[in-house]
Amino acid sequence: MTPSALKRPLLFSLLALSLATAFAAPAPAQTDRQADRWDLTALYPNEAAFDADAKKLSAQLQQLGACKGQLASPPRLKSCLDLYADARKRVNMLYTYAAQYYDQDTGDSKGNQLNQRAALLGNEFTQASTFLQPEILALGARRIDAMLAKDKGLQLYRFQLSNMLRSAPHTLDAAGEQLVAQFGLATSSAASVYRTLANAEIPWPTVKLSDGKEVRLDQAAYTKYRGDDQRADRKLVFDAFFGKWKEYERTFGETLYGQLKTDAAYAKVRRYADSQSAALDADNLPPAVYQTLIAQTNANLPTLHRYFKLRARMLGIQDLAYYDIYAPLLKSDRSFPLADGKRMMLDSVAPLGPDYVKALASAVEARWMDVYPRPRKVAGAYMNGDAYDVHPFVLLNYTDNYEAVSTLTHEWGHAMHSVLANKAQSSIYAPYSIFVAEIASTTNEALLLDARLKQAKDDDERLLYLGAALENLRGTFFRQAMFAEFEAAIHGKVDKGESLTGEEITAIYAGILQRYHGAAQGVMTIDPAYALEWAYVPHFYHGFYVFQYATSIAAAQDFAQRILDKEPGALAAYLKMLSAGGSAYPYELVKAAGVDLASPKPYQALVARMNGIMDQIEAIETKRGK
Repeated sequence: MTPSALKRPLLFSLLALSLATAFAAPAPAQTDRQADRWDLTALYPNEAAFDADAKKLSAQLQQLGACKGQLASPPRLKSCLDLYADARKRVNMLYTYAAQYYDQDTGDSKGNQLNQRAALLGNEFTQASTFLQPEILALGARRIDAMLAKDKGLQLYRFQLSNMLRSAPHTLDAAGEQLVAQFGLATSSAASVYRTLANAEIPWPTVKLSDGKEVRLDQAAYTKYRGDDQRADRKLVFDAFFGKWKEYERTFGETLYGQLKTDAAYAKVRRYADSQSAALDADNLPPAVYQTLIAQTNANLPTLHRYFKLRARMLGIQDLAYYDIYAPLLKSDRSFPLADGKRMMLDSVAPLGPDYVKALASAVEARWMDVYPRPRKVAGAYMNGDAYDVHPFVLLNYTDNYEAVSTLTHEWGHAMHSVLANKAQSSIYAPYSIFVAEIASTTNEALLLDARLKQAKDDDERLLYLGAALENLRGTFFRQAMFAEFEAAIHGKVDKGESLTGEEITAIYAGILQRYHGAAQGVMTIDPAYALEWAYVPHFYHGFYVFQYATSIAAAQDFAQRILDKEPGALAAYLKMLSAGGSAYPYELVKAAGVDLASPKPYQALVARMNGIMDQIEAIETKRGK
């Protein structure tokens, strides 16, 4: 148990995707069949079974309470850690069922009730286990080492115990930890309010497109129509969508400010210099990773601006605007139904070996995912891999375009990471950090794009995939790094005791948005109304989360290239990293596999790749006389 685990309720892994690719508006999705929804009976056959497992958890927590003051002997320490691990596994199962039930229909009150119950149970678990870390710290490193040497059964917990001892400067005494745990539920409401309002209660506007079609512009529809062929429609979609967020600017300002204050308070209580230090220390990440990412991103903004100029050239636009960034670089009527998407994904991961392909092929035909968009279903896409004894669950909003295929591949990269880690590790080490998780997903995206480029039959198709690669790098590297810089700015203000309103948050976001997109250099114009985009991004309620998308795609490009080049040992090192789960610190796992994300090298290599892709596109455009 680390301070980060104590400061927040135990949450499932929402490995969400917030990328955008350069393709035309998607064709209508396939019929939403029962076979295309996940089967939650794999977790619990009914609510009665959920209730029975909740009772088992309560009994375990009573037994765990009896461990208090009883950790001084190796056998007792091991039995109590065994009990803690099993109870945590059960909490994760309960959370997973509640979360998946809620997300498939956010308007169903039963799902909300299950989520609330799971949160209460998670908080009870946290309170029941708060004594563990202070008592282990009181034993001290020398005593723990002696116990490990005496009892071989304790060896399983060596890394976990070492991590607890590492966090000694930020751990309170038993009374303090109990008090922090009791505040867990009271300080988790900001994200819950945001989630309910943004997904279930905002009255979304209806717009009429240039072809006469009327569209209710919820989050899924915004994602679908923001890249419309017609520029006037793109502007209409942006104006209406962010205009609606503007109506709630003060409310979302309060919810985000509440989250920032919570993060700042916990950092102070745990004697961290600031919220960022607290967040990074949870995974023992060197601050140099975050600092190097931001520095390298800013140093390479000219490459991003080059991309926007190329985009304007390909679209035939003199006055590129923010609502043009999702427009298709190449018009295409191609549709990618789910069956085609699955096939393309499976073909692309062949370089990862036959065992990987076989396991993935079996999983995608099982009912592990909820595929298509529906009213009141949670927007976006994610993978939840916390049901250790069952299997991962994948949420999609599949819309039959190439972006949907890329998202499918991304989320199943996460799912296979969980499959490999769950197979190789015990339940205490199977969960892994986002820092590694996003490498698994973006490596698979890189393999997908490589496979499509190799199969391209002409320049039009090649431009389609080169454009996708380019936009993927923009969306996953530069955009997420921009979010990371924004997060550092708003957290920094609150850490200093400053207040923030929705209007002030918008102003901060606008400044960073304009700088990244070259507004001062005349690269792009950005309507101030679109600076409400910050309110649309749910990741900001999980502090210092998004930067790991950017670091991960830099690492993924390296791993994918070495695997494709069949570099000796590269595939084995990569799969070993995935199978390691959380059995070592994530930065060290990635570095051991061959990539140092605290150095400029992987970021510079990514930018070089981006420039190389633009060279190829410009060569095709020049050949065509454009």
